[in-house]
Amino acid sequence: MPFNYDLDFDNIDFRKQPELYRVGRGEQGVLLVEPYKSEILPHWRFKTPEIATDSSKKIYEIFLEYKEQNDFIGMDMARKFLQMGYTRARRYTNYKGGRKYDEVGKLKERQNDPVKAESASIFMEKWKQARTDKEYLEMKKEHQKRYG
Repeated sequence: MPFNYDLDFDNIDFRKQPELYRVGRGEQGVLLVEPYKSEILPHWRFKTPEIATDSSKKIYEIFLEYKEQNDFIGMDMARKFLQMGYTRARRYTNYKGGRKYDEVGKLKERQNDPVKAESASIFMEKWKQARTDKEYLEMKKEHQKRYG
């Protein structure tokens, strides 16, 4: 079942109501699911490789803390933030200012910012660790079996 955007996200605590959480594709819903968004977002940064290193390490630590708490939704949200760190850094690698299209909708010429590319690869490594974690994958399968 796809992510349900019809829910009133402002009034849902997914920690208390895990049955409402659906595992979406990629980063789907990453900025909607509370209380996880508020717990992880303050640590999400990718401007320089140093910042990306600190950020991705902290978010992966949060992933492991959720794992210790047997909190699949938290793990999935941390994984999504790691993925988003990679994808956003790649966007800024390819397009100065992060915008792919100009004001009239014309595709901008691609660039290559090596600093942002390094930030992206730093997030990629932590994202790979999270998405291939055996316990995460087992919990994901169980959540989907139980709640859809």
